[in-house]
Amino acid sequence: MATATSQAQELITCDLCAKPVQQFCNSCQVCLCEDCINKHVKSLKSMKHDIVPFTKRTVQLVFPQCTSHSHQRCEAHCQQCDVPVCIKCLSGPIHKGHDILDMGDIIAAKREKIKRETEEIDSIISKSTALDKGTENKISKFMAHYTDLQKLSKDHRNQWHLEVDNIFNKMESLIQSLRDHHIKTLKSCQSKLRSLNSSMTQTVQENKEILKSNKISDVNNYQSKLKEYRNIPQIPDLPLPSIQTNTFQGRELSIELGEYKATLTQTSLSSLTDEVSFLSVKELLDEAKVISNIPTNVKNLLKVACVGSDKAWVSGRGKMITCVDIHGAVQDTVTSTCKNFPNDITVTRQGELIYSDGYNRTVNIVRDGKTETLITTPRGWYPGGLCCTRSGDILVIMYTSDKSHRKIVRYQGQRVTQEIDKDKHGDPIYQGGEYGLYVVENNNGDIVASDVNARAVVVVDRTGKVRFRYNDKPPGGKKSFCPKHIVTDFLGHIIVVDQYNNFLHILDQNGQFLRCVDNFEGNKSYGLSVDSEGRLWIGLRDLGEMKVIQYMK
Repeated sequence: MATATSQAQELITCDLCAKPVQQFCNSCQVCLCEDCINKHVKSLKSMKHDIVPFTKRTVQLVFPQCTSHSHQRCEAHCQQCDVPVCIKCLSGPIHKGHDILDMGDIIAAKREKIKRETEEIDSIISKSTALDKGTENKISKFMAHYTDLQKLSKDHRNQWHLEVDNIFNKMESLIQSLRDHHIKTLKSCQSKLRSLNSSMTQTVQENKEILKSNKISDVNNYQSKLKEYRNIPQIPDLPLPSIQTNTFQGRELSIELGEYKATLTQTSLSSLTDEVSFLSVKELLDEAKVISNIPTNVKNLLKVACVGSDKAWVSGRGKMITCVDIHGAVQDTVTSTCKNFPNDITVTRQGELIYSDGYNRTVNIVRDGKTETLITTPRGWYPGGLCCTRSGDILVIMYTSDKSHRKIVRYQGQRVTQEIDKDKHGDPIYQGGEYGLYVVENNNGDIVASDVNARAVVVVDRTGKVRFRYNDKPPGGKKSFCPKHIVTDFLGHIIVVDQYNNFLHILDQNGQFLRCVDNFEGNKSYGLSVDSEGRLWIGLRDLGEMKVIQYMK
């Protein structure tokens, strides 16, 4: 089988057809079968053909046919005219006296050049192949190194978590032990008291029976227990332990990667929450200050979205969205695609305007004055409130046509990566109803929503698990709490409009009430945003104005 394959590979065929070769044209260096000899000769009638058996062929250069003289091949090259020439051309008037080179010498020189260049390219290929192999080895080395780094980082993460867990496991164990000891002590005292009370109650009853009796023996046999009863067991004054917020130095865990360094200091009996709350309160002014009053000429001003430190996009009950600076000058206008007015507006971290169009079920972005559709919501769901997260995702409030269901959907580009809808019990997190839902992201990744229908601020962590709800009536407030627009600042404060009491509630990131802000002079506040300098821009719906308020030091 191998022999047959070898023979098939060595079989030489005619250059004009697929038949086995039998003859060879030495003049043209062409392999021919018997049937193709005439065809070859006729195709080049002007040339002489030296046809010989294939086994007697002579391998030689094939010179080109002269275009000026038939039956002649060009075996030389005219240097002056830079054309191939035959012997007759050399004796003619055109090339007479010109410098002539032998075609064979030219071809030999060019072949030598091709050979040298080929050898050099082969050398370059060898070097390039070696470099490629070295690069592949380096890639493998780097991949292995970074895989080890990721594993090491994960191991350190687990170690740090274990250290923190150990601290609080010990604390919880100590609390449990103290609680059990104190409760046991108190219950023992309580048991003695109850036993004594039962005995005394029985004695009192017996004494009353003796007093009613006319028998001398009953009275005469009476035994006093008063001395015994006077020794009432004392309740021990047990100390109530407390967690102290002051910290002291303990072990320090550290990790470094390049210029990045992180440390974790182990402290005992400390409360990070209390410390954060203290810092939050410390940064708040005792009384908020109005920095600027900005006219916008927007009727029924509903939405505000700051851009940097000195301007904001605003919208009302109309298609137009206007960019106004802190002096009230109009910087830009956009005509939205909305049938009536935008459901909400926000800006990306790059300062691009985004708005939701509930009627057309789209979320749109404005780039270079042109509107592009970013998201089209599923059929039956309509977009409302918006938030651009620090990671570049977009949080979209969605509601059904009958407004009976509301949820928050996270988009990366056009891809849905998260839906926040139900809690761990399968119950809706957000209440359906006539009014909208407002959403914002906090520094710690929490998703903070103002649920107007539930009259509460609802905070979930980055996984969608409910952390807490806030619905307290403000100090001095005459009406119940009714949240509306909501924002967070760089300290993690949650700031929400209470539309019934016309206050701003400021909470820390754990839902602890810090204080209220009231600088609206009786005007209804609607839009709310924070600029890059940490100042509040508050829209006053009926006046079509904005107030810029400084509330932090």
